[in-house]
Amino acid sequence: MSVKKLIAPFYERLALVLIGLCTLFYLIIIGKEILDPMMFGFLFAVLLLPVSNFLEKKCRLPRSASSFVSILLLVGFVGGVLYLIGSQVSSLANDWPMLQKQVTQSINNLSDWVQNTYHINTHKQLTYVNSTADKIMESGTAVLGTTFGAVSSLLLFYVFILIFTFFILFYRRLLFRFITWVFSEEHKTIVVDIVENVQKILRQYILGLLIEMVIVSGMAITVFYIIGIKYAALLGIIVGVFNIIPYIGIFTALLLSTIVTFATGTLSQAVTVAVSVIGIHAVDANFLLPAVVGSKVRLNALISFIGIIIGEMVWGLSGMFLSIPVMAIIKIIFDRIESLKPWGYLLGGDYEYKDSARKKMKTE
Repeated sequence: MSVKKLIAPFYERLALVLIGLCTLFYLIIIGKEILDPMMFGFLFAVLLLPVSNFLEKKCRLPRSASSFVSILLLVGFVGGVLYLIGSQVSSLANDWPMLQKQVTQSINNLSDWVQNTYHINTHKQLTYVNSTADKIMESGTAVLGTTFGAVSSLLLFYVFILIFTFFILFYRRLLFRFITWVFSEEHKTIVVDIVENVQKILRQYILGLLIEMVIVSGMAITVFYIIGIKYAALLGIIVGVFNIIPYIGIFTALLLSTIVTFATGTLSQAVTVAVSVIGIHAVDANFLLPAVVGSKVRLNALISFIGIIIGEMVWGLSGMFLSIPVMAIIKIIFDRIESLKPWGYLLGGDYEYKDSARKKMKTE
């Protein structure tokens, strides 16, 4: 006697999926304090895994020492970048009197423009500015306390990231055995394939971002030197660093570089810098990003943009950073589960068809 398999109606399955998604996002939001640094720790652990393996196998270091040294190398690299930026900022601070003079002149020009355009005399403008300054000073203590709290939380967040990175590197074999043990033996091959591809894709993605940052910084520094900008190195590094922030990074870099150039140079130089930053971003988005990063993470632009927006809604700025790697992991899983392959295709778009077409042409 055959047993007929009962299939729930579509609306019932849809309701269960929506309830599950709402519950998942709610848990992700309330678990941000621990999940956020854990995800960054996971990404850094994946990046540092070859270094840790090299120190453990070639240099004969114990696993704890190899993990710790790998993290020290990462901290040293980040510290070197921060030192380079700090040295440039200190040079900018030495020209503070000139900056004050330039800003004062710009304020006077703005005041004259407001007076000629809106017929508001200088006395009324100063009254408004002074009243606003008094309000800011009255709330200065609260602002200072909030700023101190934010800096303290940020430093604690970075410490948690390093701790999670160390423990994930140290217990990597335990975690791998656990993941393969959770699933049945028939799915072990697929699980191992997913784990290996997640490591490979994420490592290539992070390295691609770093390479892109270096190339964009080099392009920006070269262009700014040709233009004759005083702080070409500082502004070039700012453009390269902020460029790795999805979508909003270029606008932040554009604003900062234009303001600094206007304060230290002329209006024409500021306009030229703004146009140059837009041009560099266009070259990066259309040629550099697809070649260096896009080939590693096969996500179409629409899904990437939606994912970044959702990431910002859920976890803020860190959610924007993590959205692309998380979607890349989801796509790898979807591509290897038969019933979820259509969703994997939706995330990637026509990349699969293009790749299969190229392979077919090579075989023919």
